[in-house]
Amino acid sequence: MTASSSAGLPHRYDDLTALYVNCTLKPSPQRSNTQGLIDRSRAVMEGAGVTTELIRAVDHDIATGVYPDMTEHGFATDAWPGLYEKVMAADILVLAGPIWLGDNSSVTKKVVERLYACSSLLNSRGQYAYYGRVGGCLITGNEDGVKHCAMNLLYSLQHLGYTIPPQADAGWIGEAGPGPSYLDPGSGGPENDFTNRNTSFMTWNLLHLARALKDLGGIPAHGNQRTAWDAGCRSDYENPEHR
Repeated sequence: MTASSSAGLPHRYDDLTALYVNCTLKPSPQRSNTQGLIDRSRAVMEGAGVTTELIRAVDHDIATGVYPDMTEHGFATDAWPGLYEKVMAADILVLAGPIWLGDNSSVTKKVVERLYACSSLLNSRGQYAYYGRVGGCLITGNEDGVKHCAMNLLYSLQHLGYTIPPQADAGWIGEAGPGPSYLDPGSGGPENDFTNRNTSFMTWNLLHLARALKDLGGIPAHGNQRTAWDAGCRSDYENPEHR
């Protein structure tokens, strides 16, 4: 990060990495309204010196299932193992997608399922693999459901082991019913102050928490190690063998 780009920032962020997963139903190069909102958040990240990467999930042959590699369970191909490496290389994960029938898209749900497929893996300290990483979400649509979709995603991420900062979601919806999408002319989406504010707050909160966790060395490995629990180290519970 150059001196000019870092001026006024409370910390350095140029050693952080962020992965955005666009869960649109539209394959490239079709225009994605979700991408429009991702671009806003991503610009803030990159302005702070963060290295970002974008995956459009539908462009990849991600198999359906809840195992780390579905080629071991009947599928001929599965792009997830390679994408999982990108997930694990990122300090910050942002899941982004559209609303359909008031809920997250099928692609979003598949990505969450595949994240869940790897949630039983452990890090070098015996904690679940996603510990020490930060998660957030972005939602777009032209019908109701932003909070419902965000609630589902943020719960899922924290359950898998991600740390969620305050106000870790942002979204935009047009009028209820058929109408313009985020990037359509006259939608008002890119100019919407509420959406822009929440997107900015979400992005900075992700950055601040990722900075704190990186400086801390991740979540402290005490009381949350699966390996220690399985080995019988359960200091918070009485050992029935000694009653």
